[in-house]
Amino acid sequence: MAKDLQCDVVLEGGGVKGVGLVGALDVLSQAGYKFQRVAGTSAGSIVGALIAAGMPTSQIISTMQKLDYEKFKDGDALDKFGWPGEGLSLLLTKGIYKGQYLHSWLTDQLASLGVRTFADLRLTEPWAQALPPEKRYKLVVVTSDISRGRLVRLPWDYAEYGLNPDEQLVADAVRASMSIPYFYQPARLGSRYLVDGAILSNFPIDSFDDTNDWPTFGIKLSARESALMKINPVTNPVNFTTAIFDTMMEAHDRMHLDDPKTLARTMFVDTLGVKTTDFGIKPAQQKALLESGRAAAMKFLQTKQKTEQ
Repeated sequence: MAKDLQCDVVLEGGGVKGVGLVGALDVLSQAGYKFQRVAGTSAGSIVGALIAAGMPTSQIISTMQKLDYEKFKDGDALDKFGWPGEGLSLLLTKGIYKGQYLHSWLTDQLASLGVRTFADLRLTEPWAQALPPEKRYKLVVVTSDISRGRLVRLPWDYAEYGLNPDEQLVADAVRASMSIPYFYQPARLGSRYLVDGAILSNFPIDSFDDTNDWPTFGIKLSARESALMKINPVTNPVNFTTAIFDTMMEAHDRMHLDDPKTLARTMFVDTLGVKTTDFGIKPAQQKALLESGRAAAMKFLQTKQKTEQ
């Protein structure tokens, strides 16, 4: 039987590609790792919420295999009129899709595990008493407050909005984190607008660098070569603009990847060309992503074992 080990884990966002995260987590779990804390952005926050709530990786796999991803595109009546309706919906609500299906689905999944608010994910273990009170939670959800132009980590930062973190719904935080701009309507905290955490940090690997008792592992949804060697073509005004926005969104996380210590604790999952919003993903593609995640984690553990010998 696998020896019990401990780790914190940070999960990158990536829409439907998040299946790859589950494959990697499943291998870590089978290797004996117990997840103390989880941080995630977008899809990483969805998977992270289930892990933090105590759902076994085998159950997450079966749950996701039954999920109809097309239902995530939950537009309103205007969307029935094609792109003109979607354009009007975007103009009126700042997003084409409502994101309510995800919120309801996750609420039900968490309720089955006895989790509703962040109070249900409080850390009560003796080791956690060394953490600041606002950081004593099993889950950290990363989102972007575009009203204030800053990265927000929930539940850590709820106090900045005058809110008690213990009273806030976990599903609300995740819904904010997965709000891909223009694709989903933004979430709200009072008068503030929250969108996808990937705008500012899609891979918040430094979230738990406050303990030496166990390692923090990162799971990134890209092949290692793509993450380290990506080059944006700049040949015309369109890809020039794309390159600017790509740099704005990814420079923070790429800075972390320049650190050899970060590379040594990160698993790189090849997502096999699947796009973030490929909601028509086929079962065969899901299985391939799952196996790609497993392969990345197994390679990571083998390398880790060799370096420790």
